[in-house]
Amino acid sequence: MGEALSLERQAQVAHALRAFLPARAVLWEEEDTRPYECDGLTAYRQLPMVVALPETDEQVRRILETCSAMQVPVVPRGAGTGLSGGALPPGDGVLLSMAKFMRVLRVDARARTAVVQPGVRNAAISEAAAPFGLYYAPDPSSQIACTIGGNVAENSGGVHCLKYGLTVHNVLRLRGFTAAGEPVELGSHAPDAPGYDLLALAIGSEGMLVVVTEVTVKLLPKPQCAKVVMASFDDVEKAGQAVADVIAAGIIPAGLEMMDRPATHAVEQFVGAGYDLDAAAILLCESDGTPEEVEHEIARVREVLARAGATRMSVSRDEAERLRFWSGRKSAFPAVGRISPDYYCMDGTIPRKRLGEVLRFIGAMEKKYGLRCPNVFHAGDGNLHPLILFDANDAEELHRTELFAGEVLEKCVEVGGTITGEHGVGVEKINQMCVQFRPDELELFLAVKRAFDPAMLLNPGKAVPTLARCAEFGRMHVRGGRLPHPELPRF
Repeated sequence: MGEALSLERQAQVAHALRAFLPARAVLWEEEDTRPYECDGLTAYRQLPMVVALPETDEQVRRILETCSAMQVPVVPRGAGTGLSGGALPPGDGVLLSMAKFMRVLRVDARARTAVVQPGVRNAAISEAAAPFGLYYAPDPSSQIACTIGGNVAENSGGVHCLKYGLTVHNVLRLRGFTAAGEPVELGSHAPDAPGYDLLALAIGSEGMLVVVTEVTVKLLPKPQCAKVVMASFDDVEKAGQAVADVIAAGIIPAGLEMMDRPATHAVEQFVGAGYDLDAAAILLCESDGTPEEVEHEIARVREVLARAGATRMSVSRDEAERLRFWSGRKSAFPAVGRISPDYYCMDGTIPRKRLGEVLRFIGAMEKKYGLRCPNVFHAGDGNLHPLILFDANDAEELHRTELFAGEVLEKCVEVGGTITGEHGVGVEKINQMCVQFRPDELELFLAVKRAFDPAMLLNPGKAVPTLARCAEFGRMHVRGGRLPHPELPRF
């Protein structure tokens, strides 16, 4: 009976959407919806009831109006490269794909802005701006595939976020619709907008407040020159302290990244970036600007790193070598994917001075759970990306991976950090929200969502846990156990 009702509901929703969408834009057969069952967090999968692929703002509005009237949940989706399950579809709802919104609407070289649709790839913005000597600064490692709409949802960063900021610092304006299909415009083309800063609220809201259909981003002049110092350390804690020393010296590099030995070995086999395989850790520190500025800053960086105990340093000699040094860091995730059936890419943020302590903790967790964990970091701003290696075909190993990840995230909170830096909460970290925030704070978050989405239909069950779930999580902690992730279909 339940399955029959589910199929009837599916047919009703698909029929309602096909009243104004082409047949090719409404998918409901399993073979058509299977590609949308998960995002980059592949351990959790769920077939959507229906997939809608609109091409115009008006179609997005009507989809949301229709689903609101029928009380059908809606999950917006970009390229599906997210790593927290933020685009995991509802089994009883509509997966709203924005993949066809892929036009760069205009580039204003004088104002240094670009207006783009949410399905435009991150790297494509810089490609469109390049003829004007401009580029878009935030550069997630997935920038050749991830879309600006997903970057807005998760407030993505990248290796150059230390100097140039996250997505929230590089977006001026958003247009889109609420869950009920009401049009909204947040921010402005000016440096500021009147009233509450709802633009910053929407960026990083994980698709829970609005569906974005247009984004206005800032563009920056391409630096005249850029060089990278690659420094080796014989001890991971020394490398961590070196990061703090660079910032303490008043230097704000364009990028400051760290990789431990297991990560560099995986990367070197994959791309041949020229990394020191004997080092316990390496730092990549980039300076950009005029040639004179770069030479001065590189000299200062080398002095600081030498005092911090660097055993070896190399400076990129030309643009090709600079890109080769970065190619290793940018390829860390696929490189690790070559040496393990699966990997769980985490995302926590800590004070820089606690980096050594947290790395020791991760080492202890490797022994406790019997799992390997190479580490890569946006070290300059304390954003960690431990990569737990596991086999998703082994349910017990996946469970140990979840427990490992939970302990690391809770350690981040314990040392004064947060459970996410740029990947978002999604379903992955929803338990740890109970550690990061008090019940009254979570209630405030839910109140904000209700202000935009009273029916709680837009990306439900993500990012903010219910108080009942947190109460159960607390009871499990008291008993020395751990609450598993939400009951979701697994690979």
